[in-house]
Amino acid sequence: MSVTEKPTVGQQEVQQLRNGGVPFEPGWFEDARVNLSAVERRSATLTTRRTVKKAWQAAWLLKAVTLIDLTTLAGDDTPGRVRRLCAKARQPVREDLLEAVDMVQAGLTTASVCVYHEMVPAAVSALQGSGIPVAAVSAGFPAGLNPYPQRLAEIRASVEAGAEEIDIVISRRHVLTGDWQALYDEIRAFRQACGEAHLKTILATGELGTLRNVYKASMVAMMAGADFIKTSTGKESVNATLPVSLVMVRAIRDYAERTGCQVGFKPAGGLRSAKDALAWLILMKEELGRAWLEPELLRFGASSLLGDIERQLEHFVTGRYSASFRHPLA
Repeated sequence: MSVTEKPTVGQQEVQQLRNGGVPFEPGWFEDARVNLSAVERRSATLTTRRTVKKAWQAAWLLKAVTLIDLTTLAGDDTPGRVRRLCAKARQPVREDLLEAVDMVQAGLTTASVCVYHEMVPAAVSALQGSGIPVAAVSAGFPAGLNPYPQRLAEIRASVEAGAEEIDIVISRRHVLTGDWQALYDEIRAFRQACGEAHLKTILATGELGTLRNVYKASMVAMMAGADFIKTSTGKESVNATLPVSLVMVRAIRDYAERTGCQVGFKPAGGLRSAKDALAWLILMKEELGRAWLEPELLRFGASSLLGDIERQLEHFVTGRYSASFRHPLA
């Protein structure tokens, strides 16, 4: 992979196929090289060469709302908190703001609600009839060190409870020891346990050591059948960053060129501001094209991000910044 070559994958070049995976082929990634300085230069220029202002910025931020996996993964989660989160997912932006930008009839919702397995029934019940899927973090989240049979059983239980998307976390030791076959076999088994539910594979990139490992793990996850590759659990000391994201989306592009299958991308952890959302939208637009700006292929793992987006939309409408406490998730 070269981080300086011109992107070639666009909306017309890739078929709309769910990624079924391919047989394990180490030749696809074993000779991968990542130029750290080139990655950092490219990442640094993403937000300096492109700006989105005024009405265009408001439009991009409304798009970002539709890409959010609205998330609560706290030890003190309760069914009541989950129901409140689901209500916000149904109506993520205040109606007066939507009226001001002529978007009341757009049916704006977040992409999903993401919770622990224990909270899946409450979320499914609260979202009934909305069309918003429930995503469950499974497979020993966040460390991925639970016994293997329990990790598979948790995935199946979440699907049976009504989760339509499963966010699993890999065993980082497979990456750190270079046991790529074991990583492939693990993710492949998780994919099979998901059945019709979509699989998002969390790489926990802040714990993988090098960007080269990030690229290799991304490729192996896609070969094993991941529908999305995701940066982080949000529990690591370093979560989603633009350099890591650039390497992952280049892996997505390489995989698409080899197989014709689109794989989604989900940055998670540390995305808190509207400015962050714009930066990742620019990254996806420039690297992978317009096709990757839809919920089927891009998600933001966040909660407080929505509050800041709503605050920025209020500034666009009124010309004034409101206090954070006016926005429930700020």
